[in-house]
Amino acid sequence: MYKRQWLHRSERYGEKLATPDTSVGDLIGDVDPIKVAEGRALGDPETIHFGLVPRTNRGIFAVNELPDLAERIQVSLLNVLEERDIQVRGYQLRLPLDVLLVASANPEDYTNRGRIITPLKDRFGAEIRTHYPVDLELETALVRQEAALVAAVPEHLIDVLARYTRAVRESSSVDSRSGVSARFSIAAAETVAASALRRSGLRGEREAVARICDTVSVTSTLRGKVEFESGEEGRETEILAHLLRVATAETFRARLGGLDLSGFTDLVAEGAIIETGDLVSADELLTQIGTVPGLAKVLDRLGLGDAPSPGQAASGIEFVLEGLHLTRRLAKELTDDGRTLYGS
Repeated sequence: MYKRQWLHRSERYGEKLATPDTSVGDLIGDVDPIKVAEGRALGDPETIHFGLVPRTNRGIFAVNELPDLAERIQVSLLNVLEERDIQVRGYQLRLPLDVLLVASANPEDYTNRGRIITPLKDRFGAEIRTHYPVDLELETALVRQEAALVAAVPEHLIDVLARYTRAVRESSSVDSRSGVSARFSIAAAETVAASALRRSGLRGEREAVARICDTVSVTSTLRGKVEFESGEEGRETEILAHLLRVATAETFRARLGGLDLSGFTDLVAEGAIIETGDLVSADELLTQIGTVPGLAKVLDRLGLGDAPSPGQAASGIEFVLEGLHLTRRLAKELTDDGRTLYGS
């Protein structure tokens, strides 16, 4: 008879990352040599050290990346899934289990690291196939939910990063078998926020708000998250930078399409230059811009409200300048010290 007792939720869940050094003893159990050395007989069930699965009895146990588990170790889980019990080595003791066992795995053609043996796969009651977010709204919602942002990242920038992720995922230059996970867009948002926080600290800004200039760092920092086709060697950063520009232009058209932006082009019509960049503060940028006709409508379209902070206003303005450049209505030049110049 089981002794009935309440278990806290932290005690109802166990997890093991399947690594090459995982053993049957880790999962199911083995003889404890210390107990044998203390004088217990080798056949005494008290010498058994139970593994993670039986210790999660009346709970949920998860095996992460199951194909990475050696095939001979996978065999030890057959009884757990079918007979609902375990047996350790040659002991007569068979311990009944009340446990829900779940496992995660990438498709078998995703990597060559291993596979799930057929008898074990047959014993799972259900298979759930997941997929990448099917639309842009889900992609942006995922970023908002999962990213640990150290600075404010306006919605139009989250939109850019979501479109960027989808563009990288669909690019013919990227290995489709490896794919581009949701971690890419999450890490991109965190990178952009970190760049904004750096500028805020260096320039003494009261509020750290991300701008389009902060997205430039994404192409270099996230290069390692993407597997490219073999023929693209040496062009990886160039491809990522191009896709970022495409995503920015698409967001610009989607968010600000149809608006009269002549007020911004008129700023540089007389030969004036607007200087910005990841180390140009919001106040410096706003001082150069002054009062621009149509700015209120732009900020409203971008969801920045009627009374945006200097950081939010600067983020909206810089997005417009970059969008006008990408649609060939403004010229752009990068200086040696990393600043960006917009002009006619």
